[in-house]
Amino acid sequence: MDGVPDMTPKIDHAPEAEQRLREALVQQLVELGAARSPRVMDAFRTVRRHLATPDADMARTYQAEVATVTKTDEYGVDVSSVSAPRVQAMQIEQADIEPGMTVLEIGSSGPNAAYLAEMVGESGRVVTMDIDPEVTDRATAFLKATGYRNVTVVTADAEHGAPDHAPFDRIVVTVQAADVPPAWIEQLREGGRLVVPLRMRGMTRTVPFVRDGDHLVSDGFELCGFVPMQGVGENRVRLAVLHDEHGEEVGLRLDGHPEPDTAALAKALATPRTTDWSGVTLAGDESNEHLDLWLTTALDNLPLLAAKPEARARGLVASASPLGIPTLVDGGSFAYRTVRATDVEDRYELGAVGHGPQGRQLAERLVEEIRAWDRDHRGDRAHIEVYPAGTPDDRLPAGGRRVERRHSRVTITWP
Repeated sequence: MDGVPDMTPKIDHAPEAEQRLREALVQQLVELGAARSPRVMDAFRTVRRHLATPDADMARTYQAEVATVTKTDEYGVDVSSVSAPRVQAMQIEQADIEPGMTVLEIGSSGPNAAYLAEMVGESGRVVTMDIDPEVTDRATAFLKATGYRNVTVVTADAEHGAPDHAPFDRIVVTVQAADVPPAWIEQLREGGRLVVPLRMRGMTRTVPFVRDGDHLVSDGFELCGFVPMQGVGENRVRLAVLHDEHGEEVGLRLDGHPEPDTAALAKALATPRTTDWSGVTLAGDESNEHLDLWLTTALDNLPLLAAKPEARARGLVASASPLGIPTLVDGGSFAYRTVRATDVEDRYELGAVGHGPQGRQLAERLVEEIRAWDRDHRGDRAHIEVYPAGTPDDRLPAGGRRVERRHSRVTITWP
């Protein structure tokens, strides 16, 4: 096929070496808690994922946390990748796939379709689709080279699903989505599972949903990062830049949040900070994800602070994270979550840093909600549901947070 890359590795590695890499990967996935079932482990022992990225170092492609970028746009933004094995295993576990099922994958890479093919077995069927013909050409070449015949590759905009191949027992989305198009629900069997990296107010979580009539009900979630969806359903986060010095940029990621007074916030960033501590602590290996989802549920104007590591090193910000940090904004002031070591080994205290005329009050407000989470919801997990746009309020769960999108109304509630 014209334009299809050569999938033959440049170095002739012995099959035994490949197998050792796959066995080591499975061990990593088990230790990370990403792979739990024997069938998922067997799939990762089997698929020769390195053939999808022949220019990459083979050993790195079998590292659990390494995603391999396969395409960037004219601005240098990643638009296609082979996801990290940990994320792939996590989503496949969330999907709970059984032999004989029909599975739709939205966002092709090749290896993940092969893992899904292993899960459904010879009696099942996988459809993998992507809007980019270059991506589907690569996936086709990979699946041919690795011998998977129960996978159909489709080049189309996934906003409309794959109606010619529906219905599906499972739909696994491997691109960041801000919305859930009606086709995804309509083409999913009743009781079927949709696993989607859903962006809610800036932060993305891969959520396994179960179809219940015209809406979806969550069955857990995990924090993650994916390249954004393209096509009709594209809806990217905007960045309000507060500091643009090369290498130490600071900005706010906006996802349906009010338009900020960027000039006033940039001025506030340059003023002395104020810090308030909560007395609430986390273990070093304890995730912030449930706390951050509580904060985004409880507080209205809460975009994410994005900062380069050098901005933290220079003292412009006290905290930096690739995923962004919840930041409460009010006019020309803002406050964001931070953390400090305690006298107890591997224990860290949560707090808030404020800037601007109302910085102290905003920091105190953030700390108040950190304490509320610790007091009332620390052991709880949020419940997420997706309803069609236009669903009356009285049909939605009471309380919590509602995220309004073009096709859907997403609700986040707590016990």
